[in-house]
Amino acid sequence: MFTDWSKALESESLPVDPATAQQLAAAARVTARISHDKDDLALLLDVLGLPTDPDTLTALLPLIPETGDTPVTTTPATEAIDVPVTPLTFSNPVQELLDWATAHPATAVRNRATRITADLAELTERRDTEAAQREAEEKVARAKAELERAQEELRTVKAGTRTPAAAPTGARNGSGSGRTREELAAIRSWARENGHQVADLGMVPKRVQEAYDAAHQDSARKAG
Repeated sequence: MFTDWSKALESESLPVDPATAQQLAAAARVTARISHDKDDLALLLDVLGLPTDPDTLTALLPLIPETGDTPVTTTPATEAIDVPVTPLTFSNPVQELLDWATAHPATAVRNRATRITADLAELTERRDTEAAQREAEEKVARAKAELERAQEELRTVKAGTRTPAAAPTGARNGSGSGRTREELAAIRSWARENGHQVADLGMVPKRVQEAYDAAHQDSARKAG
């Protein structure tokens, strides 16, 4: 509180000069650097009595920390938050953009880079998982097709295999002569009648069989 009213009266009588255009522009730029977004900038400019027309807002947008320059503050800047970012396995403009956003001084930009990197890593993992699943399904399909072919071959082999039929009784003898048992019995009877010695069982000597055939061929010729 003033104790000397004369000084108070003198101060009230001092002329107040309006702010120049340069001062207003500087105040608008400082306001933009501490704003969060376009709506916040327009509200602060309106409170301070500064222009809020579209042209002014458009010119000040690049100064907002969310979209461009580093904010200007009077308090000591806090240390940058160390946000772990999963490195990606590709190098292209997208990765360069993420590297720039990761090193950005604005926390919102760094957080957005972290989210994008996590989404890309998740998509990459899902793509690899689906590719591995498709490869496994193709292997199973090939194995099934091979199994079906093998089963078909087995059925074909089984269908083409036949158990040798047993020789009918009396049809062929196991003597190796190619004659039936009836024929061998007839040869033995003829041999005994004609002075040949033959066993009741077993093989008939070849000479006896030849003699039997020759005798019957002669008989057939005479009968003819």
